[in-house]
Amino acid sequence: MTPSNVGRLRVMGAAIRGAHIVERVLPADFDEVWGVMGDLEGGFGDFQPDMRSVRVLRVDGDRVEALARSRYGLRAHFHGVLRPGWGWLQSRFLIVGMAADATGDGRTRVALTGGVRVPGCAALVPIGARGELERAMARLGEHVSQVR
Repeated sequence: MTPSNVGRLRVMGAAIRGAHIVERVLPADFDEVWGVMGDLEGGFGDFQPDMRSVRVLRVDGDRVEALARSRYGLRAHFHGVLRPGWGWLQSRFLIVGMAADATGDGRTRVALTGGVRVPGCAALVPIGARGELERAMARLGEHVSQVR
């Protein structure tokens, strides 16, 4: 049996010291939710509190390379995987993980993780990460309800 996308994100988060996972069930179907989450140049920047813009530089199958700019002027050159229900992006100093699974009743279970990474080891700086993830999740819920 293949693990769910959210289950896979829980495993990835458990393997990274300092990582927090924020989960919620949103009252919208998978296609609506992932339409926002997986749209790196559009919806993704709308729900991630510190993202000003994301520009996809290259896509090769489910591999993606993107350049993100924060609201604070910082830049991140991400490499990662993006496929329906799953996204894992890493830059030298940041990790963004997101997952979504249809619940079967028109709702979608969503999970987010990420933060500032410690170069050279599997660890995130935990300061402020949970609050940032909670804000991102709340904004995602608001954005999805506006799209409906």
